Amino acid sequence: MLGPVILAASRSDRMRRLISAAPVTKQVVDRFIPGETVDEIVPIIRDLSDRGLELTMDVVGEDITRPEQAAAARDAYLALIDRLKELELGTRAEMSVKLSMFGQALEGGHELALANVRPVVEAAAAIGTTVTLDAEDHTTLDSMLAIHEELRKDFPQTGCVIQAYLFRTEADARRLAESGSRVRLVKGAYKEPAEVAYQQKHEIDKAYVRILKILMEGAGYPMIGSHDPRLISIAQELARTAGRKLDEYEFQMLYGIRSDEHLRLAAEGHRMRVYTAYGTDWYGYFMRRLAEKPANLRFFARSMLTRG
Repeated sequence: MLGPVILAASRSDRMRRLISAAPVTKQVVDRFIPGETVDEIVPIIRDLSDRGLELTMDVVGEDITRPEQAAAARDAYLALIDRLKELELGTRAEMSVKLSMFGQALEGGHELALANVRPVVEAAAAIGTTVTLDAEDHTTLDSMLAIHEELRKDFPQTGCVIQAYLFRTEADARRLAESGSRVRLVKGAYKEPAEVAYQQKHEIDKAYVRILKILMEGAGYPMIGSHDPRLISIAQELARTAGRKLDEYEFQMLYGIRSDEHLRLAAEGHRMRVYTAYGTDWYGYFMRRLAEKPANLRFFARSMLTRG
């Protein structure tokens, strides 16, 4: 399977240099990451909002080795929030943050990440929006969920992400599916060992459905992070069975993938949120998008061959 190989490459400095140097890379990266700066991303935010879509914004970057880099990540999100406030788009766009960017892996990282993310959550709340804490590899999840619980004491709308391929996630979902919670369910996009995660697609899909059923039958607000047509149909049926109205859950998909489906779901009255990343440190994010779906890798390879 190519997915694990690509995920391994996402941690390789040599592969980072090779892929970054390829002339075609920027053209292909732009499909998934439509800008490097706030100014470049503003037209995208306006366009998607005008089309009836909502957004979750991700400033890409994960390999933080110094506290000042974590502070810079915090400041990048604060600058984005200031711009959304100026544009009066705060209610259309939330933030997605990876706590690794906020210093989680550094010495004293749990407290450092909490201290850095709290101002972002406060600023988001001040303009009428919120923050969702992204899930990363399984070793970081206890810290992420503890920070999520702490932030929700003052900002109960703070969301989190859970990953269907991890064995622990059904238990996490039962605990999180409470009134006021916002939980995004994704399949998972990190290389995880067989001791903690399902390895086969059919096992992951089955787990996704079981967990989504828990969320739909719970008292929280499920966010369905998937491009899979079958899972989207199942999610709609689970929502109907649970008696949920269209504004009591939402779909989320990545920018640049199945864009027609974004518009179709929005036209049917569903809340449809587009996960939109921007920034200069794009490599890890881009490689996981290739690993998630073979069609993405074929698109990249075909583009390189055409350019070559």
